[in-house]
Amino acid sequence: MKKIILLAAISVVCISGYTQLVHTVTDPVEWINPLMGTDSKVDLSNGNTYPAIAVPWGMNFWVPQTGKMGDGWQYQYSADKIRGFKQTHQPSPWMNDYGQFAIMPVTQHLVFNQDARASWFSHKAEIAKPYYYSVYLADADVTTEITPTERAAQFRFTFPKTDSAFIVVDAFNKGSYIKIIPSEKKIIGYSTKYSRGKLANFKNYFVIRFDKAFSLSYTWHDSILVKDSLEMSALHSGAIIGFSTTKGERVHVAVASSFISFEQAELNLNREIAQDDFDATERKAKAIWNKTLNHIIIEGGTEEQVKTFYSTLYRTLFFPNKLYEPDAQGKIMHYSPYNGKVLPGYLFGGTGFWDTFRALYPFLNLVYPSISKEMQEGLINDYKEGGWLPEWSSPGYANIMIGNNSASVVAEAWIKGLRGYDIDTLYAALIHGANNEGPMDAVGRKGIAYYDKLGYVPYDAGINENAARTLEYAYDDFAIYQLGKALHRDKSSLDRYLVRSRNYRNLFDKETKLMRGKNKDGSFQSPFNPFKWGDAFTEGNSWHYTWSVFHDIEGLKNLMGGNTAFIQMLDSVFVMPPTFDDSYYGETIHEIREMQIANMGQYAHGNQPIQHMIYLYNYAGQPWKAQYWVREAMKRLYKPTPDGYCGDEDNGQTSAWYVFSALGFYPVCPVTAQYVIGTPLFQKVVLHLENGKAFTIIATGNSEQNKYIRDAQLNGQAYHKNWIDHYDMMKGGSLHFTMSPTPDKNRNTGKASYPYSLSTDPMIATVN
Repeated sequence: MKKIILLAAISVVCISGYTQLVHTVTDPVEWINPLMGTDSKVDLSNGNTYPAIAVPWGMNFWVPQTGKMGDGWQYQYSADKIRGFKQTHQPSPWMNDYGQFAIMPVTQHLVFNQDARASWFSHKAEIAKPYYYSVYLADADVTTEITPTERAAQFRFTFPKTDSAFIVVDAFNKGSYIKIIPSEKKIIGYSTKYSRGKLANFKNYFVIRFDKAFSLSYTWHDSILVKDSLEMSALHSGAIIGFSTTKGERVHVAVASSFISFEQAELNLNREIAQDDFDATERKAKAIWNKTLNHIIIEGGTEEQVKTFYSTLYRTLFFPNKLYEPDAQGKIMHYSPYNGKVLPGYLFGGTGFWDTFRALYPFLNLVYPSISKEMQEGLINDYKEGGWLPEWSSPGYANIMIGNNSASVVAEAWIKGLRGYDIDTLYAALIHGANNEGPMDAVGRKGIAYYDKLGYVPYDAGINENAARTLEYAYDDFAIYQLGKALHRDKSSLDRYLVRSRNYRNLFDKETKLMRGKNKDGSFQSPFNPFKWGDAFTEGNSWHYTWSVFHDIEGLKNLMGGNTAFIQMLDSVFVMPPTFDDSYYGETIHEIREMQIANMGQYAHGNQPIQHMIYLYNYAGQPWKAQYWVREAMKRLYKPTPDGYCGDEDNGQTSAWYVFSALGFYPVCPVTAQYVIGTPLFQKVVLHLENGKAFTIIATGNSEQNKYIRDAQLNGQAYHKNWIDHYDMMKGGSLHFTMSPTPDKNRNTGKASYPYSLSTDPMIATVN
């Protein structure tokens, strides 16, 4: 008997120790967990996401609202009550929302206040998918279901037997309007609430259509119920309609909105919902998701890896989101947040280039260039209507973050082959933004006069985050140079940007081998603590920002003293303790805490400045270290769970890092055509490109242990570079890796294997 028990125990160990791989993904949307990253709060972000019930790049998203009205943390996994189901356009809790309104079923008591109408719920009775959401509201004894289109959605409420069934519509505060039309079983209204900038003539018009007649129709404003009026305009207005229901009766509600007019909202509703029932809309939304996701087919990963991959891919497909609407003739129109007019053409919003220039836009340009082209057309309208390119759009100019990274977003798209739009206007916009201060700190270049005169933004000029600005301006100048060269602009005019692209050198401190703020007189800031967050840098310290020389790693390496010193500095990031100085902020901001608890030294992957740093080992002859640390970051810092991110997800950027890294490469310098190779996560990936070609990445023998590349072949030929060219991928073909559990320390160590750097560009003569 003891032998039998022992054999059984051994059998269990063997089974539990075996990692089963997923070899076929036929329904990718079902692998997504929209709750990934939702277990977050102000002082610790595990993603700061919400379950976005929407279609890719949709104008409107829907979310169960657990937070109070106007709270950016509109859904938190730790919450236990839902206050309503909100239409949202929110890119992040820090940016908050605009144009929101909410719908909420209630029974027994006629209440509309957000606290009174709130209902307990449990995640055990919640289903969250990109195309479908369902939750049981315990206090109301109602199940709510939602399924989306681009500008509309369908609700299905399953009520108990009651003569007191109600649906509350909340148009939110800051000025709103509501009107009940019982004869049409319809409610219309608008919200004017927004959080950022100044928006002229802003309204989010909505139309809500019911399939059940109303037995009760009241409006309300603020805390007052109004029984004798079907129309209300107030600081905070809303509506309540009521009816009797039988047990299990389903009430269907179709809703759409528009930033243009009530008529356009009605048009959006009729066009996108038409005569479809709830199930038909759900099927269509699911099909859209699978069609979009199927651009990338993966094989040979664990269940957790597959779930994480598709959950992060889901996050890359929302922002910037469409803010345009086809009119009755199909002409593309939009409300302009810059001048308050309704104008023709594309428009997008809800993204910060400081985050997303790094990987999100490169990902769209590779896999979804058609939507990226629309985004470029939207940027043309941003510039024409507002006079500047937005660095953060929410939906217009938001005065937040630093840099002039629209230069990278515009230049990269053209360099990666997008065509068919007015690039001359965009180039003019880049030149304008690069040489002028804007009407706010986050538009144009703050400190440009100093930058032009001194070659840096000085520490003692009263300009915050000056070293970070200098480093980003230098890269952005390189982006303008690259685009100007591609457009065959006059060389003499381009030399200015080429010279300025080397301005990063002005902040390099030979003593510490780090970037350091510099005063107007040429002296470095003193005292200097390289672990101090903020101050001269943006949401990071010198150890994070020193690597922000995307375009000239060879130049940075030379400043540090060559390969050996450079590698030592890279290694130091991971071996130092997570020491920090938070005195600039006066408190430990959440980004600091997320670095501290990640147990990866000074590597602060939860914020953007250092996310490319792991790949820099490829520039100094030790690519196997990039392979090791890429796998470690993917394994340690991402999970398909509510606490699944290591910091803010940030509008697709932190997710795009994972998606690229899982494919096996990353765009360290987006405005070149190179992706720097890391290590593939899956045994096989097929990229179905929009040009009809397919590019296949095969990793023979790939596993958790076999993380190192032993050799590589591109289209059957031996491949010895530490990067892959965008245009080689666009031709279709295959990149075949053979994986190993041990690193080959002699492979791809020479200069011939290194990715692009400005300092080694043979086409550029030395410009001092």
